[in-house]
Amino acid sequence: MSISLRTVLSFAIMAILFLIVGFGQSWSVALAIFNLCLISSVMALGVNIQWGYAGLFNVGTMGFAALGGVAAVLVSKAPISESWAAGGSNLLIAALMALLTIAGVIVAYRQTSRGPLRNIVITIIIVAGFVIIRPFYDPAVAAIEAINPAHAGYLGGLGLPILLSWAVGGLFAAGAAWVVGKIALGLRSDYLAIATLGIAEIIIAIIKNEDWLTRGVKNVAGLPRPVPYELDLQKSDWFIGWVERLNESALAALSNTERSAHLTQLVIEHSSIFVKLCYSGLFACVLIVVFTLSMRALNSPWGRMMRAIRDNETAASAMGKNITARHLQVFVIGSAVVGIAGAMLTTLDGQLTPGSYHPLRFTFLIWVMVIVGGSGNNLGAVLGGFVIWFFWVEAEPVGVWIIDFVTRWMDGDNPVRLHLMNTAQHMRLFTMGIVLLLVMRFNPGGILPETVHRTTTRK
Repeated sequence: MSISLRTVLSFAIMAILFLIVGFGQSWSVALAIFNLCLISSVMALGVNIQWGYAGLFNVGTMGFAALGGVAAVLVSKAPISESWAAGGSNLLIAALMALLTIAGVIVAYRQTSRGPLRNIVITIIIVAGFVIIRPFYDPAVAAIEAINPAHAGYLGGLGLPILLSWAVGGLFAAGAAWVVGKIALGLRSDYLAIATLGIAEIIIAIIKNEDWLTRGVKNVAGLPRPVPYELDLQKSDWFIGWVERLNESALAALSNTERSAHLTQLVIEHSSIFVKLCYSGLFACVLIVVFTLSMRALNSPWGRMMRAIRDNETAASAMGKNITARHLQVFVIGSAVVGIAGAMLTTLDGQLTPGSYHPLRFTFLIWVMVIVGGSGNNLGAVLGGFVIWFFWVEAEPVGVWIIDFVTRWMDGDNPVRLHLMNTAQHMRLFTMGIVLLLVMRFNPGGILPETVHRTTTRK
């Protein structure tokens, strides 16, 4: 089967699966899964840029996605004036002292020769900076977190449209990736994996514990939306009229009382679907833009250079390519894409929940998406995002149905049946393992493997 036919067939099957969920469960559920598939596909594209293009093993995607979520808060939430008045000035002084400390470390690193003297000078600067910063930082944090901690206790944000946070989230992730890359990209691939995992855990620890920044585990709820609210739609005359015209034939056969009650229910259902469709349009636009730019980059001389470095670093280096610089470049770009997806996910949730960031969701699943879809193939990464997230969500309800069907001949209080029904949620992990094993066994390159176009010359 050709790769083109396989691509069409794969996406057609996914479309059929969404139709089955829409007709079998509800269109609201189908669209909710679809939106998360779109975000997951953007994340998978970011990882594919790093791994598929350059062979960089980044297992810190959780941290970069979390930075995107933080950006959504810092950009969209309104500033809390009481918190700024209580500790904002001292916090700004502490931040200035931190920047001066970093600048001092950079100057000392450049002006002193390698050896014990450089290490001693840098250590003295860091310790001195720490001692100077603490008298400003500690009182500021205590004062800020004491301001109405049940509802505030943090500085808030800039009060700007939340759509801007998607770009800011990419910048945050790109900045963190640059710092990590400057330190770790000259090391072996296994060291890079350890470094990125450690940085991700550090980022999550900071988000969870620095309440003045993100309220920590108390979460930041009520983020503004880029789309209408369901309640506003349900009160809008134009929306009610649109739903009434859309279901005119079904409403015509009902009495006035039944018609009013049924119309109210239809308006509630359609408002949820309408909001999800608006999100789908926004997320699809981002996915299309990221995918288009990724394809143009992959098919450009830059993309061919990156694949040459991935396949044989020694030969590429002999041709005069700066391997570390190119790795840093692609590492920053891929992390920025993950940061954008993290901001999109927080926007969809409407809140930042630092406790929800864990490696299973934001590292393992994303890597499975890339591997199953086909690393090195951008369409494969998108397909993997849809396939894996769809089965991750639907594995539990389908698992419950299967177990209930298989054990229907047992009594309702049978301990075996009860045990199987209570552990049905673990079907998710079982399903992911089965999908990964089947793809690796029968198609090691993924569902849509990377295609390499080779040119031949005639003699």
